[in-house]
Amino acid sequence: MAETENSSPEIFIPDEWSKAAEAITKNSNSSNPPSVFVCGPKNSGKTTFSRHLLNVLLQRYSKVAYLDTDVGQTEFTPPGLLSLTVVDKVTPDLTIPCLKTPDRCFFFGDISSKRNPTAYLTCIFSLYDHYRKEYYMKCTTDSQDSAGLPLVINTPGWVKGIGYEILVDMLKYVSPTHVVKICISSKIKNLPAGAFWLDEGNIDKVTVIEINSARRDHLKRSLLVHKDSRHLRDLRVMAYFRQCFPSEMNISTIKELARALAAHPPYEISISSIKIKHIHCEVPKTETFYSLNATIVGLAVSSGVSDQLPHCVGLGIVRGIDTFKGLLYVISPVPQQTLEDVDLLLQGFIPIPTCLLQIQGCISPYLSANVLSTN
Repeated sequence: MAETENSSPEIFIPDEWSKAAEAITKNSNSSNPPSVFVCGPKNSGKTTFSRHLLNVLLQRYSKVAYLDTDVGQTEFTPPGLLSLTVVDKVTPDLTIPCLKTPDRCFFFGDISSKRNPTAYLTCIFSLYDHYRKEYYMKCTTDSQDSAGLPLVINTPGWVKGIGYEILVDMLKYVSPTHVVKICISSKIKNLPAGAFWLDEGNIDKVTVIEINSARRDHLKRSLLVHKDSRHLRDLRVMAYFRQCFPSEMNISTIKELARALAAHPPYEISISSIKIKHIHCEVPKTETFYSLNATIVGLAVSSGVSDQLPHCVGLGIVRGIDTFKGLLYVISPVPQQTLEDVDLLLQGFIPIPTCLLQIQGCISPYLSANVLSTN
């Protein structure tokens, strides 16, 4: 499909949304690229608006940074990851998120921040610090990018209780130039009016834009990407592991993908060369390998800055374990050259889609025939 500046025909962007995105882009200071924080309750249209805003910004800037803080409904990565991605191409179809390789990524290992808000915020703050260091005032040969890259921050729809407190902490740390609040018809579910996270003396430091959510226009056209959260997560996981195979390979059904994964030669990883870390829970040492088998893990490289924030290079499925040979067998689309740097496996609570497990022989353990060694 050819790239255009127009939205997908299946999605209609209301005038209120278009004006908000255009105002942010046109009024941005050339010496201070905009950082836009998009927030609102669940199913209000945050993701759709963020995709639209990204496209509008790309009409002025050659690149835009995107900070994804919604671990349950990720934009450019599989679920369970927090990431900063630099985007340089317009998304022609707002209904279809596309996988991209993030500039920096952390494996949170869950679909909600509820289990560990502190670790969640630590990852987000680190990603934002990386953006400030690498892209906020980064000079390039292209004059339009000499002031750095604009930033779009998409957020989860958990805006009450602890979710509200997390949102306030994020806003205070990031100090965005613009906050777009999307409101729904049920007022009790909306965020407070104005710059609710600031005291009165600082409200002039940010532009708050409030827009209404809308389901359909007068022509009955859809205004939002409708969500079935669990189904979408499964699709994202399957799309991610589909990358293990050439794009021209005929894989059009779940059954074909399951069988292709079952036949795909896994990477062979020496157990002695890696560490294993369980996130959000403790597992007895005697149960470590049992807990890993037939699960999705984060493939990470220990950070020289902090052992608590290892950089994630992708996901893998632990296809089998041979404790006698001291080997793990992992299926992953991560290139072998990158995988050779992996020294840490992170296990969280990102499940293999049930529809893949229902295909006989898909993710069951097997021994070391037909493997690729990372050594």
